[in-house]
Formats: sequence, structure tokens, C-alpha cells
Amino acid sequence: MRAELPGAQHEWLDGAAGPVVRPYTLTGGRVRPAVDGFDLIAFVLTGADADPFGQPGLQPEHRRLVELARRPAAVADLAADLDLAVGVVRVLLGDLLARGLVSVHEPPAAGLPDNDILKAVVSGLRAL
Repeated sequence: MRAELPGAQHEWLDGAAGPVVRPYTLTGGRVRPAVDGFDLIAFVLTGADADPFGQPGLQPEHRRLVELARRPAAVADLAADLDLAVGVVRVLLGDLLARGLVSVHEPPAAGLPDNDILKAVVSGLRAL
């Protein structure tokens, strides 16, 4: 049996992989945000006076979310920009919302298509 040296590379890691951090590490084991869930198309916006660096206990991903949301950004876009799972981003956004660093603007329900229309589209796609 061979002992691994500190810092030894595993064959499943390569230079392009970057740091490997489990999603539950970023969220402290939480799977739900502190506030109600966020729709994928909800827009997040950072407050004008929000300073994530003056807040203790924030992770680099929290700070990056605040910076990315200086301009309105959808939850799905933020997850893609950070290369994180949407569930992780929702938990992190919940932390930021609870601290007052961001605001979330849900899409108006009137702008969404009717369920009957969506069902007809799905039926039509299945028929193809």
C-alpha cells in the first residue's frame, strides 16, 4: 500500500479542473434558501450601497454574486456565470437577500402563458 504525499495529484484531476469544492460545502449543508425559492427567470439586482466586503461571513461566491448583480441578472444566468448548480445559487442568494445586499424581482404572472397553451405545445412536440 502506497502512502500519498501531501498535495499529490489524483489521476481523475487535471490542471484544467480547478479547485474541486462540493456544492454542500458552499451552502453549509443547506439545500433550501433562507427565504422562499427563486424562480429561474427572476431578476436579481444589487443595492446601490451594497458592500459585500464589509460583511463578515460571506464567501467569495457571495461576493461574486453581488458583483454580477450590479446589473439586473436572471437567477439562471448567475448560476451559469458562476458555474454552480442553480440550487446552490438560490441558497447563496437567500443569504444575500436576508442581509439586504440584493433584491429579487419575480416576473409578473400575467406575462406567463396559459397552462392550456403550454399543454398544447407539449402535445404538439410529442406528436413530432
